[in-house]
Amino acid sequence: MVLTFLLAPVSPARADGTVPGIPVPQNSFNAKGAGSVSAADRDFVIKVRLAGLWEIPAGNMAQEKSDDPRVVTIGKSIAAQHVLLDKLDRDVAKKLSIDLPSEPNSDQQFWLSEMRNANATTFDQIFVDRLRAAHGKIFPAIATIRASTRNDSVRQLAQQTNQFVLTHITLLESTGIVSYGDLPTAPPPANPNAGPVPVDGQMVAAAHSSTSAIPGVNTTVILLVLAAALVAGVITTMRIFRAR
Repeated sequence: MVLTFLLAPVSPARADGTVPGIPVPQNSFNAKGAGSVSAADRDFVIKVRLAGLWEIPAGNMAQEKSDDPRVVTIGKSIAAQHVLLDKLDRDVAKKLSIDLPSEPNSDQQFWLSEMRNANATTFDQIFVDRLRAAHGKIFPAIATIRASTRNDSVRQLAQQTNQFVLTHITLLESTGIVSYGDLPTAPPPANPNAGPVPVDGQMVAAAHSSTSAIPGVNTTVILLVLAAALVAGVITTMRIFRAR
């Protein structure tokens, strides 16, 4: 039964619309808006709204200006998926009384102006690079909110957004024209000499307690007992061979 459960395919719910395959995770949270809402949570809900405000028109422009059928299809998919994600985001914002913007920010407006001013030759590269960079920037922020939020509605929105963004990154990269060299690199680790697993006070205390789990017995006594057992074993072996 366990193997059957683990191997069973998970089919995401699909939105009603002209573009098939819009990924929406099934609602396993039963989110009711329960839990405290942090400043980071509010900022995340606002950023999801801002993403839709410029990526929907960007996707529509791709359908109008690109001569590449792949880019046209990708633009159509991204625009349609952001329409759905925007609705999910507005529902959460309403439930949590979060005020949302009604127009893109200055950077997003600039990217849209770049696309409007581009011709058929330059549009595809601008469209793919701007959207790929934006999705890569918000991707780690989604993981942080998903892992840390105390609010169930924000947690559900973060999981849904994660699936959308990963889909969009994959679609954009499928064009084969992403300028990876222009993407921002990951920040260096805070302590480059630290090991792969962080060690904190609790881990040190746990390790210490594990070595002294037997009351009244320290490490020196254990080593002496092991040494005595080793010597006894060697003597016994030598006697066996001599008897032969």
